[in-house]
Amino acid sequence: MDFNDTPEEAAFRAEARAFLEANATRKKPNEPAQRSRYNEGPEALLQSKAWQGKKAAAGFAGITWDPQWGGRGGSSIQQVIWNQEEANYNVPRGHFEIGLGMCIPTMMHYAKPEQLKRYVGPALRGEEIWCQLFSEPSAGSDLAGLRTRAVRDGDDWVINGQKIWTSGAHYCDYGILITRTDPSAPKHAGLTMFFLDMKTPGVEVRRIKQISGTSNFNEVFFTNVRLPDSQRLGAVGGGWKVSLTTLMNERLAVGQAPGPDSADILQLVRGLTIDGEPALANAAVRDRLADWYVKTEGLKYTRFRSITALSRGQTPGPEASITKTVSATKLQEIASFGMDLLGQAGAIMEPDSIPAQGWFQEALLYAPGMRIAGGTDEILRNIIAERVLGLPADVRVDKDLPFSELPRGGAASASPSGRAG
Repeated sequence: MDFNDTPEEAAFRAEARAFLEANATRKKPNEPAQRSRYNEGPEALLQSKAWQGKKAAAGFAGITWDPQWGGRGGSSIQQVIWNQEEANYNVPRGHFEIGLGMCIPTMMHYAKPEQLKRYVGPALRGEEIWCQLFSEPSAGSDLAGLRTRAVRDGDDWVINGQKIWTSGAHYCDYGILITRTDPSAPKHAGLTMFFLDMKTPGVEVRRIKQISGTSNFNEVFFTNVRLPDSQRLGAVGGGWKVSLTTLMNERLAVGQAPGPDSADILQLVRGLTIDGEPALANAAVRDRLADWYVKTEGLKYTRFRSITALSRGQTPGPEASITKTVSATKLQEIASFGMDLLGQAGAIMEPDSIPAQGWFQEALLYAPGMRIAGGTDEILRNIIAERVLGLPADVRVDKDLPFSELPRGGAASASPSGRAG
């Protein structure tokens, strides 16, 4: 691994820092990197749009995208450098990651040139927001088990069904939608992908109230929604191939779980006591802190391997699956331990009344979702086992059966490329 910037990378880092210093507020020492994954409310949305527009105007949005679409035409390592630098500042986030990280890259692979000319620029500038309509009540990790139907009617398709856990659908303008068009084909072969305006007649969005108190996830219902064939992405029956483009980008976008991390639990421990003694003097506490520190360093150097590969123009390996599997579990462990250390205060959610402003309580509620979104632990371990370690693949007895013949009562076997959340 090479930990040093090349002269070109150093110059770009200096340019990024200068822009951020002039346009954003630097975080204070020990300030959390990110209190939660999403910021809610109309004001937060307007702030995100303004920041996205400012980045786009300065050439820091779509860094790797072709200049014809408003990008910089830069390298992947420049995008990594920007992400590293932006993380040091208080800037609005959470509204554009899915659209710009997953949906628009899929459009770039499969949409027509005139469609790209219409949609890419507004998305990059923050004028329009996209969502990803994949998961269903009966198809989360086993995405290919989805049941939302699209039936051909002349030059149109008529769509009926339901999606769930769609992040940001309530404020999104457009979405990419995976449907089943041929129930007589095996489940992976009978899928077709579309994109649509979220205001299309027959589309209904219902927000889901989450245990954490937020409401960023949605149910989306489709009732006789009519889409022209021109809004199809890829071939009829080729939706699984299109979805893999989105899923690969999703793994990279989800990546590392938000905090609190090892440094944050250490900061909490320093201010607590156990049986009248400093909590940091407790051997059991120190053992847990050391374990999380080692995992955090391991994750850091695993990411460095990806960064080194990008810097050399290479394609990173399976690091995204490893990073997400470890970091999501670690987040849940740290949040739970922080709650235990807080004792009775662990049951209080009022930020102004307790240590760390209730961050560990909040994290305990959203942490389980991080082990599902972007691929469950089991799915990612299958990827690592089969594609990294070369172990035999799971037996999938439903692989070649027509979808219409699959049992409806039990869970189908999950594809290693599936997702949830």
